[in-house]
Amino acid sequence: MHCFREILSYLNSLPKEYIVMITAGLPISELRGAIPLALSWGFSAPKAFWLAVIGNILPVAPVLFLLRPVSGRLRRFIIWEHFFDWLFERTKKKSDIIQKYEALGLALFVAIPLPMTGAWTGAIAASLFNIRFRYAFFAIILGVIGAGLVVLSFCILGVLGWEAIKG
Repeated sequence: MHCFREILSYLNSLPKEYIVMITAGLPISELRGAIPLALSWGFSAPKAFWLAVIGNILPVAPVLFLLRPVSGRLRRFIIWEHFFDWLFERTKKKSDIIQKYEALGLALFVAIPLPMTGAWTGAIAASLFNIRFRYAFFAIILGVIGAGLVVLSFCILGVLGWEAIKG
């Protein structure tokens, strides 16, 4: 618990722009969490969008390059073998569109802002299906931009709807 408090204290000392980018780079929240966070802090829509997109893209290249070698080494330990088996099977089940359409399917998969369809899962799927780095990287960037536009649109529509209800 003490470590958790230290991490929160450190994060609170960072500029809010960095926190938005870190939130976008995390595999759970990605830009689906970062854009509403930035908007709630009063950032303009374009600033919220670009901070979230950049933060969401930052981990993509390392995941594409390092997933196979790191998972291969860690699989020597039973707990990691089970984890990667689970992760890869779950990713394969959710990525029929990627298997069928490769890079185009990857962009569409990432652009759907639902749980388990973001840049992290897209990078894992690209690695599993051996999509070449340059195609995978650019497809994921396009997908992240598409997902960002969808999330931003829903956030703006939600705020407008709320304002209309409030009167």
